[in-house]
Amino acid sequence: MINIKEILTTFPQQQQQDFIAFLIKKNKRKDTKNVQLVKLLLIDNLSSVEVSEKLYGKQNKAALHALRKRLFKSLIDFTANLSIKEENSIDMQLIKYILSARNFLQKGQIKIGYQILDKTSIIAKEHQLFTILNEIFHTKIQYAHLVKSINLESLVLEFKENQQHLLMEDNLNIVYAKIRTSLAKYHQKKSTLDIKTLIENTLKEQNIVISNALSFKSLYQIIQITSISSAQYFDYWNVEQFIINTYNIIKNHNSKDKQHFYHLKILYLIANVLFRNKKFEESIKYLDIMFLHMKGKKQKYYNVFLPKYHLILALNFNYSNKSKEAINLLAPYIDRKNVDIIHQLDLLLCLVVFYFQNNQLEKAQKIMAKFYLTDKKYIEKAGIVWTIKKSLIDILLQIDMSNVDLVDSRLKSFKRNYFINLSKINQERVIIFLKLVEIYYKNPAIVTSEEFYNKVEKSFNWVIIKKEDIFLISFFAWLKSKMTKQDIYTVTLNMINN
Repeated sequence: MINIKEILTTFPQQQQQDFIAFLIKKNKRKDTKNVQLVKLLLIDNLSSVEVSEKLYGKQNKAALHALRKRLFKSLIDFTANLSIKEENSIDMQLIKYILSARNFLQKGQIKIGYQILDKTSIIAKEHQLFTILNEIFHTKIQYAHLVKSINLESLVLEFKENQQHLLMEDNLNIVYAKIRTSLAKYHQKKSTLDIKTLIENTLKEQNIVISNALSFKSLYQIIQITSISSAQYFDYWNVEQFIINTYNIIKNHNSKDKQHFYHLKILYLIANVLFRNKKFEESIKYLDIMFLHMKGKKQKYYNVFLPKYHLILALNFNYSNKSKEAINLLAPYIDRKNVDIIHQLDLLLCLVVFYFQNNQLEKAQKIMAKFYLTDKKYIEKAGIVWTIKKSLIDILLQIDMSNVDLVDSRLKSFKRNYFINLSKINQERVIIFLKLVEIYYKNPAIVTSEEFYNKVEKSFNWVIIKKEDIFLISFFAWLKSKMTKQDIYTVTLNMINN
C-alpha cells in the first residue's frame, strides 16, 4: 500500500494547505471525508484502526480503503497540475501546439497545420527541446507529400541533425543514470566503487565529449556528476577547474537564458566548490551572479534558490571571521516553514556548527535535538556524507557538554554504522580522528602531552592545507583546540588562513 502520509509530509506547509484547498474545491458532496483524512495524517501518528474510529466512529476497513484510493488519485492530480505550472509550462504548451497542428493536418487544413508547426519549431529550437523537435519533424515529414514547396531532403537532414542532438542527450542521461545507480548500490553496501574512474569510463562508453554542442541541461548534468564525486571523496580541489571551465562554455551558450533553472543550479554548485576550497571571495562573486539571476525572470525561481544562496553565503561569512553575520543569516530558518526538507537539514546543521564554534553549546544542542529521526532515515533523505557529519558533530558537542552516557552510546553507534563505509571510500582519516577523540574523551589530561602530539602527527598522511576540505579541517580544529587550549573558532580560522 502506498504511504500517503509519507507523501504529504514531503510537501512544505503551504503546499499542504494548497492540497486541502484543492480537495475542498473538487468535492461535490459535503460528507466527503478526504480533507478530514489529510488532517489526521498530518497531525497525528495514528494507526489505521484509530483513523477509522475517528472518521466513521467504528471500524470500516472497506470504506477507509476506498477513501485512501480516492485521496491518492487526488494527490496524483494535484502534483501533476503543480508540475505543469512550475516546471513544464513551455513543454506542455508546445505539446498542445503539436496536437492542434496534427488535428488540422488530419482534417486536410495543411497550411494552418504547418504554420502552427513552424511556430512551435522556432520556440523548441530556442529552448533546445530536442524531444519536441523530433515530434515536429516527424509530423512534417509525414505530411510533406501534401506540400509542394517543401524540400524533403532538407527537412530529412534537419530531422537527422536533431536526432543526433537527441541521441547525445539520451546518452548523457544514460551516463547520469549509471553513475547515480552505482552510487545508490554503493550506499546500500552492494558494491565497491571508484567514482572518478566510473565517470571517465561511462562518458567514454557513451562517446560524450564536453563541447558547446551540448544543451545547457546536459552540461549541468555533467557538472552535477562531478560534484557528486567530489562530495563522496571530500575532494573538491581536483574538480574545481573542470567545473569552472565547463561553466565558461555554458555562460555563452545560446540557451542559457532559456534554461534559467539549470543556470542557477550550476552557479550554486560552483559557489559551493569554491567555498569548500576556501576561496571565499571568489565563491561570493559567483553567489552575487546567482542572486542577480534569481531576481531575473520575474523572480520565478527566487524562493526556490534563496535557502541554497543563504547557506553558501553564511558558510563563507563564518569562515571569513564573520560568524555573527553567518548566524543572523541562518537563525530565521530554525522555525521557517515552506523550506525543502533537504535544504532545511543543511541549514540547521550549519547553524549547529556556527553556535558550537562560538561556544554557544546550549543553542547548538537545542537545534541538534530537532534531528530526531533515525540515521537510516537521514541517509535516505540527505545522504550518507551528511549523516556522518551530523553524527560526528553530535559526538563532539556531547563531549563538550559533558553528557557522558550520550557520548558512549554515540561512539559505539558511529563505529558500528560507519567505520566500514569510511574505509570503502578511503576516509580512514575520519576513523583515526574519532579514535583520537575517544582517547581524549577517556583521558582529557593526555591531550596536551608530547606523547599525544606525536601520536597525532604519526596518525595522518597530511594533505597541504589549501587542498584539504574545509569541513575536515573544522573537525580537526576541535581536537587541536583541546591540544593548544584555545577556543575552536580561533583555531579553525588560523588553520584555514595558514
